[in-house]
Amino acid sequence: MAAGGTAELCSAERGPGASQRRGMRRDGAGDPFWPRPTCRVWMAMLLLGTCLLYCARVTVPICAVALSAHFGWDKKQSGVVLSSFFWGYCLTQIIGGHISDQIGGEKVLLLSASAWGFLTVITPLLTHISSAHLVFMTCSRFLMGLLQGVYFPSLASLLSQRVRESERAFTYSTVGTGSQFGTLVIGGAGSLLLDWYGWESVFYFSGLLTLLWVYCTCKYLLTEKELTIPIEYLTRGLSMSKQSKVPWKQLFTKAPIWAVIIAQLSTSSTFFTLLSWLPTFFKETFPESKGWVFNVVPWLVAIPTSLFSGFLSDHLINQGYKTITVRKFMQVIGSGVSSIFALCLGQTSSFCKAIVFASASVGLQTFNHSGISVNVQDLAPSCAGLLFGVGNTGGALLGVICVYLAGYLIETTGSWTSVFNLVAAVNSIGLCAFLVFGEAQRVDTDSAYIDL
Repeated sequence: MAAGGTAELCSAERGPGASQRRGMRRDGAGDPFWPRPTCRVWMAMLLLGTCLLYCARVTVPICAVALSAHFGWDKKQSGVVLSSFFWGYCLTQIIGGHISDQIGGEKVLLLSASAWGFLTVITPLLTHISSAHLVFMTCSRFLMGLLQGVYFPSLASLLSQRVRESERAFTYSTVGTGSQFGTLVIGGAGSLLLDWYGWESVFYFSGLLTLLWVYCTCKYLLTEKELTIPIEYLTRGLSMSKQSKVPWKQLFTKAPIWAVIIAQLSTSSTFFTLLSWLPTFFKETFPESKGWVFNVVPWLVAIPTSLFSGFLSDHLINQGYKTITVRKFMQVIGSGVSSIFALCLGQTSSFCKAIVFASASVGLQTFNHSGISVNVQDLAPSCAGLLFGVGNTGGALLGVICVYLAGYLIETTGSWTSVFNLVAAVNSIGLCAFLVFGEAQRVDTDSAYIDL
């Protein structure tokens, strides 16, 4: 132990190579960050991984009508299957982030992807064996949620440890576009496969591509040593021993931590609300409109806006602007300006204008990738995965409440304006908290240096 530096509140002894992965000495010895060419390769692979994550996630929604016809489900039974994913998804966010902080996010990502890819492939095969199709598919979706719940906390942990602050926003926003790519890919290719070869082919397509991605990542980006997880370190990650226990009291007395969590709760819940209700809004308000237009165009727009937000954020930081100033500017656009366009949706009677407003609202929300999503990594890189998991879990739970509340408002008021007012109000709460209390300086350190 040496004097005159920093001690990570969330780390202590971490595992093999922890000091190289998670921190850099103030004297400059040991650089934990990827070189730029390596970072670009990882960024491309993680973009593809996020795309495949959504391909697997959306297989059941894409095949919902075909599955209902094949197994004789009614709307209520289909709803049980579709909603079961969410409950599993909420349960593994925090533990997935914590384990990623302990053993490395890339290991958790690949383990979970291997499992959900395999589960997706065998799902059609097992339905022919089991006669309790509803129970099996419900359990399968719940397990899929459990496995995919660790992905984004692990991603936050990995990028906080391996990507430099000046490149994080572009890297994260680029990887984040995989969600839109995945939705579009499975929406296009999945629909064709469904029509040509049946619903089973959609599962095979998504699952096999995921397993191929895992194989290529392991073979070309990781060494055999990096793929090894000693049992004692995995046990330590699961047990939260006294040495590595997260100091909740110290961490959660910091106002910037609460600011970013509240902002994440708000943006996640409003995203779920728009994702859930926009198709119904267009179908009911503009019954003659084409579904492929309002289901595709906003998500296509979100891809370039996400990339641009990341580029702009990193450019401003490299030009000398303060990191927190840039993060708050991105959040004003992601939560504030996007809410203005959401409010406009409730006031227009033109289909073309509604498409423009919806695309602007959904597209500008991606600026959050360069705001609060990377701010978690600014504040606590040693436990970014766990903190991201906390915020994402709360955001998903609040999302369910907001989605239900939106439906209640539509039923009671008969107006879509109330839904978009709800979106704007929730976004405003999160934005105000972040603007007042948000910071970008590390809060997982104190004045005493511990040489790990």
